[in-house]
Amino acid sequence: MTTAVLRNELHTMIETLPDQSLPAIKPLLFFLANDYWKPVIELANPEEVAMIDERMKDYETDPANFAPLK
Repeated sequence: MTTAVLRNELHTMIETLPDQSLPAIKPLLFFLANDYWKPVIELANPEEVAMIDERMKDYETDPANFAPLK
């Protein structure tokens, strides 16, 4: 079963729930969605650290070569 099909089935199930059941399922859905939005941030590996250091050195040498984030 693809993710899209599963999502459609879940949406259909939620849409057909009786109104009195919605408060019962909300805490579970909140828990699952909240857990999903907490990304795991991994430490940079040595290769990534070297790339970052190189870009920082490039910036310190000539900041005009970089576009501001604004």
